[in-house]
Amino acid sequence: MFTSLRPHRHDVLIAVTGLAGGLALWAAGLHTQGGRLFDAHWVALVPLTVTAGLELLRRRLPRTALALGSLALVADQFTTGSLATILMYTDLMYAAVVYGPPAAARRIPVATFLVTVALTIGFFAWVRVPEALLIAVATGLVLFAPALTGVSVRNHREAAEAARLRADQTALLAEMDRVQAVTAERSRMARELHDMVANHLSAIAIHSTAALSIDDPGTSRDALGVIRQNSVDGLAEMRRLIGLLRESGAAGPPSAAPTLASLDALVEQAGANSASSGLTVTLDDGREESGPLPAPVELAAYRIVQESLTNALKHAAPGPVSVRLGRTRRVLTVEVSSVFGDRPGPRAPGSGAGLVGMRERVALLGGTIEAGPAPGDEDARIWRVRAELPVEERTQWG
Repeated sequence: MFTSLRPHRHDVLIAVTGLAGGLALWAAGLHTQGGRLFDAHWVALVPLTVTAGLELLRRRLPRTALALGSLALVADQFTTGSLATILMYTDLMYAAVVYGPPAAARRIPVATFLVTVALTIGFFAWVRVPEALLIAVATGLVLFAPALTGVSVRNHREAAEAARLRADQTALLAEMDRVQAVTAERSRMARELHDMVANHLSAIAIHSTAALSIDDPGTSRDALGVIRQNSVDGLAEMRRLIGLLRESGAAGPPSAAPTLASLDALVEQAGANSASSGLTVTLDDGREESGPLPAPVELAAYRIVQESLTNALKHAAPGPVSVRLGRTRRVLTVEVSSVFGDRPGPRAPGSGAGLVGMRERVALLGGTIEAGPAPGDEDARIWRVRAELPVEERTQWG
C-alpha cells in the first residue's frame, strides 16, 4: 500500500525540473508581470513551490492537483509572476484530462473553452481595445490548449488499449479454434481407428477362443483361417490409416476411403466371421434414388454398418443379421437388425465406444440415429440400429 502512494518517478522529475527552472528565472529577475498587489519578488516563489509540489499528484490525484493548481495560478496573478508556474499549471491541466476519470476528460475541455470565451468577452468589454484579444490567446494557451492535447492523447491511448484487447481476444479465439480443431481431429481419428480395427479384432478374439476351447482339428483350422484373414485385413486398414496421417506432407494421392460399393465385401466378410456363431448376414439394398453421395455420408454409412456388424458378432444370438439400405431424394437410411439374447460360445468384450462413435458421426452430418429394441417387438428379441443421414451437400461437414 505504501509503495502505491509514492509518486511516479516521471512526476518527481517534472516537479524538480519545474521548481529548478522557476528558481533560475527568479534568481535572474525574470518575471511575467509587475505592479501587483504583492510586489516583493520572493512572494512569487509561494505559488511556484505549491505548483511544483502538486506535480507529484498529477497521476494519483489529477483533479485535486488541478483544483489546487488553479488556486495557485490565481494567486500567482497577484505577484510578479513566474513563467515556470504557468507552464507547470498547463501540465496539471493536461494530466487531469489524461489520467482523470472519463467524465472529467469530457468536461474539462468544455469548461476551459467556455472560460476562455468568457474571459475574452469580459476583457474586451472592459478595456475596449483590440489588444484585449491577446487575452484570449494567452488564456487559450494556458487552459484550452493543454486540455485539448490531453483529449487527443487520451483518445490515442484508449484506441491503442482497445486494439491490444482485440488482439488478445483474437489470439485467444485462435487458440480456442486450434484446440477445438485438434480435439475434433483426435475424435475423428479415434472413431476411424475403432471402426477399422474393432471388427477384425473381435473376430480374432472370438475364433481364437473357440480354437483354444474346442479340441477339434477341423474347428481349429477354420478358426485359424478366419484369424489369419482378419489379421491381414486389419493390418491393411491400419496401413491405410497411417498413410492418411502421413499425407499432409506427401505429394501422392490420398488413400481411398471405404464407400457403400464395398458393402458387399464387408457383409461377406462378416458372414464368414460369424458363421461359427450361428449368424447369417444378408444385405438388402433398396435405394430408390441413384447417383453419387457426398463422401462424408458414404463413409459414415459404411462405418455404421461395420460397427453394427461388429456388435452383432459380439452380442447377437444365433439368427439372421439384416443390413438394409434405403434412399430418397433427401435422406439415406441405414438399418441393421439382429437377434438379441443369449447365445452359446465365446464373446468378445465391448466398451460402448462403438455406439458413441456412431452417434458422433451422425451428429456431425445433422442426421438421426436410434439403437435399441425394434418397435413393435414385444419380446424385445430384435435389436435394431437405424440411422438417417441427409444426402444434400452442405457448405461444411461437421
